[in-house]
Amino acid sequence: MILNLPNLLAITRILLAPLMLWLIVDRDNIIFNGIHVSWLDYSAALVFVIASVTDGFDGFIARAWNQQTTLGAILDPLADKMLMLGAFLGLMMIDRANVWAVYLILTREFFITGIRVAAASKGLNIKASVWGKIKTLIQMFAIGFATMDWVYSELLLWSAVAMTLYSGFEYIMEYSRKIGK
Repeated sequence: MILNLPNLLAITRILLAPLMLWLIVDRDNIIFNGIHVSWLDYSAALVFVIASVTDGFDGFIARAWNQQTTLGAILDPLADKMLMLGAFLGLMMIDRANVWAVYLILTREFFITGIRVAAASKGLNIKASVWGKIKTLIQMFAIGFATMDWVYSELLLWSAVAMTLYSGFEYIMEYSRKIGK
């Protein structure tokens, strides 16, 4: 079945990503007239948390219920990239994320996506390592802290950059090892 629960969760994340971005960047919209900016922060953070939770569940459910599909293999990383792209670009636009940090994170994400596509074209599958999962977790915390404009958000962001680059290096090494066989 194509529209199984994991795929619906990924589609939900795809739909939540622009909503979160809108809440972060369109603060002068007439719809938000009279709403304190902190409520927009809370709302954007809530949307981000809900979307992030769907990310954890869709993969788990797909594996546990044997509902892995080709569509899901496309939708899940697309939804992840849309969520992170929206969050980081939105936070950068309201000056809560350093442009160089965002550049490094997004460049790595697109580069690794390219490597995964190249690997798939050769029949290879490069799965997320534990470092990639840790990277995602740190990125999520960094986005959450920055969305709420909490202290240590910049430290978390740069920690996310470091882990993002390290996990990217891990992907490159795994790809090199697999094509070397």
